[in-house]
Amino acid sequence: MTRILILQGHPDPQPGHLDHALAAAYQEGAEQSGHAVDTYTIARRDIPLLHNQAEFLDESVPPAVLEAQELIESAGHLFLIYPLWLGDMPAGVKAFLEQTLRPAFVADGDMNALRHTRLRGRSVRIVVSMGMPALAYRWWFGAHSLKNLERNILRFCGFGPVRHTLIGRNGGDAATRERWLERMRELGRKAL
Repeated sequence: MTRILILQGHPDPQPGHLDHALAAAYQEGAEQSGHAVDTYTIARRDIPLLHNQAEFLDESVPPAVLEAQELIESAGHLFLIYPLWLGDMPAGVKAFLEQTLRPAFVADGDMNALRHTRLRGRSVRIVVSMGMPALAYRWWFGAHSLKNLERNILRFCGFGPVRHTLIGRNGGDAATRERWLERMRELGRKAL
């Protein structure tokens, strides 16, 4: 069985949002199949912004970041979910990634060794919810922020394979939302 880390990236930590229901469905499916699941809600953690290169290269990290790094290191699969805000991930998710994926963590401090990272072999599923149709985000806007996250952040740090699911129109009507919840349960069962 796989150890899974669910990274909840919705800026509002209060339940009731589609992203919370989707993550809960994923967790339900994963646990039904015997996978171990940890959850990390980014909005509930104190994650400061990085302001310069010296901070990025500093090996001392805040406790919330150290906790995330330990969870990532012990996971075989990550499930990252967030809503699309202004065409990109919310600022809290970006701050989390910058703090967590520092060179000292992903490459033992050696920027030239990023292709030989200790994070290699961990798969990722990114789920992005949005108000616009997912097709418009993918084709009209080129899914630029998602491509950046996949290629320039996750794969660059050694994660792979990296897969994604785009959910447009905020999940749609009640029947469509239920289909999305079942799809998340199925992905969770398979640790995909």
